Amino acid sequence: MNEEPPAIPPPPSRGGDSLFHCGDPELDLHWLFNFMTSSEDVPRFKELISVLDMRTLMWMASSLTSGSNYFMVIARNQYGSKSIQRLMGMSDDVDVFFFEAIMRLFLYVMTDKYASYVAIKGMRVFQQDKRELMYEHILRYALYLARDKHGCIALNEIITDLDDPYYRNQLLDIVANNALLLSSDAYGNFVVQHVLKLRDYRCTRNIADNLCGHCVELSFKKYGSYIVERLLEVGDSVMEQVVMDLLACKREMLMRLARSEYGNFVVCKALGLTNEIFTADLYCGLVRKLMPYRHLLHRSPGSKIAAILDSMHVPN
Repeated sequence: MNEEPPAIPPPPSRGGDSLFHCGDPELDLHWLFNFMTSSEDVPRFKELISVLDMRTLMWMASSLTSGSNYFMVIARNQYGSKSIQRLMGMSDDVDVFFFEAIMRLFLYVMTDKYASYVAIKGMRVFQQDKRELMYEHILRYALYLARDKHGCIALNEIITDLDDPYYRNQLLDIVANNALLLSSDAYGNFVVQHVLKLRDYRCTRNIADNLCGHCVELSFKKYGSYIVERLLEVGDSVMEQVVMDLLACKREMLMRLARSEYGNFVVCKALGLTNEIFTADLYCGLVRKLMPYRHLLHRSPGSKIAAILDSMHVPN
């Protein structure tokens, strides 16, 4: 963070065929903005930077990051974001400009639909010392990003890419330890779902432990029910823990859950996954609790639970 990017003057004029309006900084920036954010110039930009010398590339990086507003306007543009990404990873001397800009505007970058991909690219191509500083920021702001519309998508990308064991485990622990908060959030639930899909057993177990005693409550909610279903799909002791949560509630509560808009999917999935020899006790426990309310469950449109109960007999 203390590394100061070198001051690079604009490249010299190239006469009538000049690519840059050198000599007038405002014209330089105006031209650069138009060139990098135009959909028609994307192929041309890729071709251009492949033949530019390092001095010119550094001038471009310096110009792009010379002002926070200027950088963000380009990074927030769909084509501008792609153009910046093409410049990244070409050399550490070029990358230092983008690194400083990203760190200076970290939350603005990470919570924007297109600018966030600039930061993600940086975490893939920057030198290790720069990546580690970015990882520290990710850990610090992980919960904020997880509950943001675009931040949650960026965070999921980073979780997928992160190959440093220390930072990966730290980030997964933050998600697991805050699973209850995130599972009820419109965007945070997607982060918990994403982490569960990684099938990291330690993290999955931690999420299940932190949600223990809350599965019924979560199952009534749209976002929470997604998480409970994902935990059921894990199987083994995690699934057993969730079903035990369902069985621990009163019959009337389980009936309400089975008839609710979102909870009925959870109960139906629990019945489907426990209907085998090794979990027959869990299956029978659910059926016994629900059977007295079979007539009410028939009135729930679209629910498959009543049909499951009709198809079997469980002794009292």
